[in-house]
Amino acid sequence: MKKSFTVTLLSAFMLYFPLQSQAWGLLGHRIVGEVAENHINSKANKKIRKILGHESIAMCSTWMDFIKSNPHYRYMNNWHFVNLPEGLTPEQARLALEKDTTSNAYNKIRFVAAELKKKDLPLQQQQLYLRILVHLVGDIHQPMHCGRAADRGGNDIRVKWFSQPDNLHSIWDSNIIEYQQLSYTEYSNAVNAAGKAEIQKWQRDDLSTWIYESYQKSEDLYKAAEKSTDYSFRYNYDWIDTTNQQLVKGGIRLAGLLNEIFGS
Repeated sequence: MKKSFTVTLLSAFMLYFPLQSQAWGLLGHRIVGEVAENHINSKANKKIRKILGHESIAMCSTWMDFIKSNPHYRYMNNWHFVNLPEGLTPEQARLALEKDTTSNAYNKIRFVAAELKKKDLPLQQQQLYLRILVHLVGDIHQPMHCGRAADRGGNDIRVKWFSQPDNLHSIWDSNIIEYQQLSYTEYSNAVNAAGKAEIQKWQRDDLSTWIYESYQKSEDLYKAAEKSTDYSFRYNYDWIDTTNQQLVKGGIRLAGLLNEIFGS
C-alpha cells in the first residue's frame, strides 16, 4: 500500500513538474499573466472568472509547461515557438509567418483566439484554449522563442551564467528574471508602469509585429553571444531593461487580446 502511494505521488510530481526549457519559466509567465490581469476590463474579467473559476490568469499561464511531461500532450511541443531565419525585414517575416502552415505559436495563437470568440464553445474547451492563449502570448515575447531553428532557439549555444554552464535559451527563460529575486507579484508591480500612449500602441500592433520585435531582439542576443558567452553582472545590466519591457509588453498585449475576445 505504501509503495503504491509512493509511485502514485511520484507520477503526479513528474506530471506537473515543468521541463527545463520553457519560455520565461514559471516566474516570467506569471509576471506576464499578472500584468495582464491588471489591464483587462470588467466585462472580460467577469467572463474569464466563469471560465477559470478561482484560478488566476497568472496561475493558469504555466499549464502548457506543466503538461510537457505528459505524453498525451506531446503534440503541443512545437506550439511554444516560431523559428525564423536571420536577416529578415518586417515584411519578409510577416510573409514567412503567413506561409508557414506548421503548428507553431503564431498559428496556434490565431486559432485559439478565434475559437474563444465562439459563443457555443463548451466550458472545458474554453478552459483549454484560454490556458493555451495566455501561455503562448507569453512565449512569443521571450526573444529566444522567435529565434533560429538551427540552434533550437539558442538551446544549443553554450554559455556560462556566473561561471556555471548553461545555454542561451535558458538564460532568457529563467536566469535573468530569477536573478532579480522578486516574486511574480512584486516583479509585476515594479515594472508595470507603461503610459496610456504606450499601452494603446502595443495593443494596436498585430501578432506578426509582436513576433518580429522578439525576433529582432533574438538577433541582438545572437550577436552578443558571438562576442562573449561568459555572463554575469554586466549581462544582467545590459539586458534587464529588455527583459522587463518584453514582460510588460506581453502582459499588456495579452490583456488587449482578452479584452477583444471577452470584453466587447
